Amino acid sequence: MARDEGWLARLRRNRVLRRLRQHKLFLTGFALFAVVLVMAVFAPLIAPLPPDEIQFRHRFEPPSLAFPMGTDNFGRDLLSRVVYGARLSLEIGFTVVLLTGIFGTAIGAAAGYYRKLDNPLMRVMDALMAFPAILLAVAIAAALGASAVNAVIALAAVYTPRTARIVRASVLVVREMEYVQAARACGATNWRIMRRHILPNSMAPLIVQLTFIFAYAVLAEAILSFLGVGPEPPTPTWGNIVAEGRQYIREAPWITLFPGLAIAMTVLGLNLLGDGLRDALDPRMRVQQG
Repeated sequence: MARDEGWLARLRRNRVLRRLRQHKLFLTGFALFAVVLVMAVFAPLIAPLPPDEIQFRHRFEPPSLAFPMGTDNFGRDLLSRVVYGARLSLEIGFTVVLLTGIFGTAIGAAAGYYRKLDNPLMRVMDALMAFPAILLAVAIAAALGASAVNAVIALAAVYTPRTARIVRASVLVVREMEYVQAARACGATNWRIMRRHILPNSMAPLIVQLTFIFAYAVLAEAILSFLGVGPEPPTPTWGNIVAEGRQYIREAPWITLFPGLAIAMTVLGLNLLGDGLRDALDPRMRVQQG
C-alpha cells in the first residue's frame, strides 16, 4: 500500500511538472523572477560601484556606458543601488512569506481542526482583515519605527490572517475525508493526523497563496519605504530610491524609472508564477484543461 501511494504521489508530481513546463505564463514569470533573483544573489559582482559611493561631480548623469542607469542627486550609481535594492526587497519578501507561512498555517490549522478554537481565532483574523492591508502595515511600521525588521513585522502581521483563512478552508475539507476518519478510528493522535494527513494535503492552495504574498510583500515594502516607514536611507531599497527621485522627475526621470521597472518586473513575475502554480495544482483547473 505504501509503495502504491508513493508511486501515485510521484505520478502526480510528474503531471504537475509537465503542466508547469507547458504553461507559457508560468515560464514567463519564472524567467522574470529569475532575472531579479540572479541580480540579488550576485549583487556584489553585478554592481559596478558600492551603492552608497557619492560622486558629486557625476550628479544627474543620464544613462550611459559609464553609468548604465544614470546617477542620482548625490552622484551615486543607480545600477548599483537598484541591484542592492533587489537583494533587500527579496530578503524582506522571503522573510515575510516564511513568517506568514508559519504563523498562518499554525492558526489556520488549529482553527480548522479544533472546532472550539475556530470562532475565537477567526474573529481575531477577521478584525485584522477589516483594515486595508497597506494602511494597517503603515500604521504598524510607523508605531514600531522605520527599519527593515519592523517592516517585516508589519507585513507579516498584515498577511498572516489571509494565509490563515486559506489554510483553515483546506483543513475543514480535508479533516472530513475518509482516510482521516480511518486514521482517527485506528487511534492516531491529533498531532499525527495533522502532521501526516491533513497538512500535507492542504499545501497546494497555501503554496499558491504564499507566491502571491511574496509579490504583495515586495510591493508593500516599496510603498513603506516610499512613505518613510521602511528601511531608512541611505540603505538602498526600491521604494526609497523612487522617493528620493520624485522631486527630480523632470530633470532626471531615470531615477524613478529603473527602480519602478524593477518593482513591476518582480511583482509581475511572481503573479505569473502564482497563476501557473494555481492552474497546475488546482484539480478543477486540471479538469477544465483536459
